[in-house]
Amino acid sequence: MEKITVITPTYNRGNMLERLYRSLLGQTVKDFCWLVVDDGSKDETERLVKGWVEEGKIRICYQKQENGGKHRALNAGIKRIESPLTFIVDSDDYLPEDSMRIILDYHNKYAGTPGICGYSFLRFYSNGEVNTAYFPINEEIDTYLKVRINGGIGGDKAEVFYTYVLKEYPFPEFQGEKFMPEDTVWMMMSEKYAMVHINECVYISDYLEGGLTKSGRRMKIYSPRGMMLRSKVYLENREVCRKVKVKMQILYIIYSRFAGIGRAEAAEQLSRKGLFYLLYIPASLIQRKWEKLKEVRQ
Repeated sequence: MEKITVITPTYNRGNMLERLYRSLLGQTVKDFCWLVVDDGSKDETERLVKGWVEEGKIRICYQKQENGGKHRALNAGIKRIESPLTFIVDSDDYLPEDSMRIILDYHNKYAGTPGICGYSFLRFYSNGEVNTAYFPINEEIDTYLKVRINGGIGGDKAEVFYTYVLKEYPFPEFQGEKFMPEDTVWMMMSEKYAMVHINECVYISDYLEGGLTKSGRRMKIYSPRGMMLRSKVYLENREVCRKVKVKMQILYIIYSRFAGIGRAEAAEQLSRKGLFYLLYIPASLIQRKWEKLKEVRQ
């Protein structure tokens, strides 16, 4: 059995998948499986991936489901993963040739360390620049919350998780919603697990038109209950810094209004309500502006 499963949820990105496939073929260490979860694509994705399976150059597993969003595709795929490590790689990104070697070298070093759920590596852009920032302390072992959120390190990193932990924390699903931010789950994990934060690049990404990052606000508006949950996870954690809590409280109010949830009901779902009432009016004004943008784009 391979040590790493690269899981790629994809939707109508057949024109981009070959670059990722070629980067996997070029890995200096081949101790991995590529699991492609097709989230209801209507393009050439299925034909392409099945063709690569027949080539037999690397081990590829393919499964297709009805379109339900990236988080549902991840949940479906993670259920079948048996390798110790899981590496989520988007369909429009690719990997440097030493990614698998670097990951396994660090896993060999830290496997067995109590209380960790995996490793956080760097993403670079294709021009060689780091996505947002390096970690202040290389190989620091601490939670996603303390290093990334309270440390003010935004942007995206490349997380490689112990598969059993991902199975312990499936992505929440809400009927009719197709978006769930991954940091919702990473924050949940922070209550129990730390990560090793490593200043090595194992992932290359550029944000393309039509991707989740580029179309973020629209996706979020149409997944308001998931966005409320995300904000609530931050708000209920006492270790989250004040600045982030203010931001999340505003977002919680905005998305509660998009979900059609009244002020009293939204407040009732929070254990501490003072910041909610303090920010309700300004957050409501922001939500009205976003509502107009939503109407314009429809």
